[in-house]
Amino acid sequence: MQYYTIMSDLEKRRIDREFEIFSMRNFEKPKKCKNLDQVRFYLQEVSAKVQEFKSQFNYVPDSAYQLLAQYNALLNSMVLTEFKNTY
Repeated sequence: MQYYTIMSDLEKRRIDREFEIFSMRNFEKPKKCKNLDQVRFYLQEVSAKVQEFKSQFNYVPDSAYQLLAQYNALLNSMVLTEFKNTY
């Protein structure tokens, strides 16, 4: 069983900033992605980072969920477009 301490606002801001820097360095903005495989890769990476934050801090920055939602929406749109073009 894991016990979590209550995080201070300062700690949350530090984690938020850490994710912001990580995402700027490691991810293409969703609207710049042109490739379905690229979007899938980024989706996996952001999901892994969210799980890491959950297990390590029991806290996930809102920006991580927002980025995940943006990649997911883009993936769904690309898959729908590909489906329409195929059939």
